Amino acid sequence: MNYPSLPSLLEKVAQLRANGAIDLSTEEDLSIAVMNLVSIEEHCFFSSQKTGNQSYLDLLDQVRQARAELLGQLIDRHEGESWCISKHLLAATMRLIEVGTKRRAAGQPELARQTFDRAYQLYGLFWSLRLKLNEPGAIATAVSAEARASEKSGSTKPWDYRAIVDKLVDCCDERAKK
Repeated sequence: MNYPSLPSLLEKVAQLRANGAIDLSTEEDLSIAVMNLVSIEEHCFFSSQKTGNQSYLDLLDQVRQARAELLGQLIDRHEGESWCISKHLLAATMRLIEVGTKRRAAGQPELARQTFDRAYQLYGLFWSLRLKLNEPGAIATAVSAEARASEKSGSTKPWDYRAIVDKLVDCCDERAKK
């Protein structure tokens, strides 16, 4: 089975952009909004439990409805449990960003860096699923294959899930917002 190289992934996304099928700049902003809505849902739940004020659960319902609607703009077709996987990848990314920030503030820069790296990896996994870059699991196999090829040839570090975000998704790319 042939797995995608990074250049072929970049080409696929360039075609999607050119056809107007995808606006990754806007979608990155939307994915961050979904992350925050998931966090708000969590805070509403815990606030209801800590205070006994059930009105937080009413707020949770409204936030959940908004989150589901917005996530639906990112994940249009459900295959297996792709909807829930996407939601949990974004939620885990957001939570790890917060943990990394707390670790930095606690004077643990190396542990913070590791936590941020994991958050970014999970965010890349979300994008690989969102962009349907290949069958589930195939990207991981492609990363491993490219790593082995890179080691043999002595070339630079191969692409990984980080590259999906680094090279494909850029909320600051105003050119994509024509």
